[in-house]
Parts: sequence; structure tokens; C-alpha cells
Amino acid sequence: MSNNGISTPSLSIRNRGLLYGDGVFRTLLAEQGVALHWALHYQKLHDDCAALGIVCPDFAVLTAELAQLLVKSPNGVLKIVVTRGEGQRGYTPPAHAEPTHFWDVAPIPLYPVHYQTDGVDVCFCQLRLGEQPRLAGIKHLNRLENVLAAAEIHDAVEGLMLDAQGNVIEGTRSNVFLVKNGQLLTPDLSRCGVAGLQRQRIIAKTDVRIVEVSVADLLEADEVFLVNSVISVWSVRRIGSRHWTQFSTAQRVRLALQQEDEPCCND
Repeated sequence: MSNNGISTPSLSIRNRGLLYGDGVFRTLLAEQGVALHWALHYQKLHDDCAALGIVCPDFAVLTAELAQLLVKSPNGVLKIVVTRGEGQRGYTPPAHAEPTHFWDVAPIPLYPVHYQTDGVDVCFCQLRLGEQPRLAGIKHLNRLENVLAAAEIHDAVEGLMLDAQGNVIEGTRSNVFLVKNGQLLTPDLSRCGVAGLQRQRIIAKTDVRIVEVSVADLLEADEVFLVNSVISVWSVRRIGSRHWTQFSTAQRVRLALQQEDEPCCND
């Protein structure tokens, strides 16, 4: 772990990210010494910090630290965490907090090849996401809902999370897209959920409608797929008794995303 650019194995017990989840993070993929779409990840990091009133580290500072990490770890899953910093006991943010940031590097997961070619099995999680529009879309450190939902997954690769009204919002670690009547759709995240970078990229490049998605909508869809910055695109093969065998839209989206993957530190 790298703390503000200095390698360290420890974190202060007074860090508000640890005590209260008072911070944000991004996860990105590094391949052959290239941090894919780093500039876009940084913009999301900056925007999420701003939403919480946290001063985001400068792009040049983080880019320099990232370059050093890539020398040692040219291939891996990189995580950048920014917290409000250290403070005394209590929820009230310090008047003059000094933000802290951390880097972490993990190996790239070795998922079975058939996840890409044949799709994955998915289940619905029982846990319901609480609605908080002020935090909706932000990748903040309060991820306990995702932790508890992920613990429910046993005979599936990913779990889908619903809101209190029963609308499909996201996977425990992914965003959701579906094709219905020839239209590409993705759930509305204005009340809860995390707006991932891959979701943003697809929306920017494709004709996508952002709508409320019921369980019936999902199960009646012609195609369903999941995305995040590590897995890229996984088609959904099965949810309960519902099976899909056509993955053409997901394949096109995956190829389009792969064609755009380039050295983003040079953006």
C-alpha cells in the first residue's frame, strides 16, 4: 500500500476513511504498463470528492505516483482511495482536514474464458439498497450493502441488487445493461447505486436510455450484460429459470470498448 506516495503497511486509526467510510475510490486496470483510461478515472474521482466536499489530490501528483507503481506492477488491478484525512472522535468533519490518499495493487483476476464467450449465471440478492440521492452514483467507501449482498451469492457469479421499490439498480460489483425491443437500456441511478466508468463510456458512445428497470423488464429482456473496469463486459446466461443464448449486443459493446483501450496517461 502506498500512502500519499510513500510505501507503508499501516493506516492511522484516526483516519476518517477507516472510521466512517468518509472517502471515495476508483478501481482501474493496468496492462503492460498502461493504466487504462486513467484520465477518465481521475475525473470521476475528482467529481466524487467534490460531491463530498473533499479536496482531491492534483492530477499531476497522482499521475506521477501511478507511473512509479506501473514500473513495479505493469499488470494488475489498481485502486486509488481518497479520504477526508485524520480527525478527532465524532462525525463532524474537521474544519481544516488534510486529505489522505492511498494506492493499492492486486493481481488481475483469472476468470474462466467462458465467462466472456458463454455468459455467466446471476442471482437476485435479498438485500435492498437504501435510497440516498445525495450519495447516488458516488463510489464512496460506505460499501457495506455490497458486502452483505455479495455474501448471499453462492451458486452464481454475480448478484443483482434492487432498491426498496424492487427496481433493478446494479450488480454487487458491476453495472447492468439490457436490450429490450431493440433498445439498449440501463437502470436509473439517481436515488442509489454506483455509476461506474464502463457504464459512463457506454452511455457516451451508444444510444442508451436511462430508465427504471423492474425485475419483469429484466427477465423479459432480449439480452442482459454486466460491466466494470476489470471484467469489461459479461453477458448474463441465466437468472433462475430464465436463460439467454444470444449475446450479440454485448459482443459489439465489448469490442468497441477494447478498441478504445489505449495509454490513458497520455490523454
